[in-house]
Amino acid sequence: MTTAAALSAGAAVDLPSVSYGQVKAGAAKPYGTDPDLQKVYRPGDLWSLTFDARQIKTAGALADVILPADDLGPAASTLGVVDMLDEWVSAPYDTQQKDRPVILDGLVWIDAESRKRFQKDFADLPESGKTAICDAICDPAKAVKEFRTAARFFSKFRALCAGAYYATPDGWKALGYVGNVALASFDGPPPEVLAQLGVEQTVV
Repeated sequence: MTTAAALSAGAAVDLPSVSYGQVKAGAAKPYGTDPDLQKVYRPGDLWSLTFDARQIKTAGALADVILPADDLGPAASTLGVVDMLDEWVSAPYDTQQKDRPVILDGLVWIDAESRKRFQKDFADLPESGKTAICDAICDPAKAVKEFRTAARFFSKFRALCAGAYYATPDGWKALGYVGNVALASFDGPPPEVLAQLGVEQTVV
């Protein structure tokens, strides 16, 4: 399964509605048959990818500002997040095609803004420089007029990164998600959870 498929399975983002068989965009011609979701695909197997080396580098640096390595898990760029972003903007579906210019233009903007401020590409900045740029665009409601488009890019980019990151096993660990793991026994919800909900355990 590709990282895009994993995101579709595990992320709370705006995803296209698909069903096995023909996938259509409104009344437009069908894209073709859906992929076999039980088969493992490598990036680029389903459609041609978009990112060039520079875009990969910029996207990876920005993803790591948003989701850096810490005590909860590794950096986003080490978990295939950039691969998923590349697949996302390359996919033929309506939602992804609408997101494509937002992401691609945003990556161009952030490098241009970095060169304007610091005479370096975004990926080559120290963390303080990266953070300074991100601070200006991380909240669309507070961004100044000239940065509003960039702020919308950042919001979309951040949502896609989070969706990809937390659809991975390392992301599950960061959230404390256990998943479908067989238990030798189940003693019911923890007492602290019951107390927080104000309910009692009645089934034994």
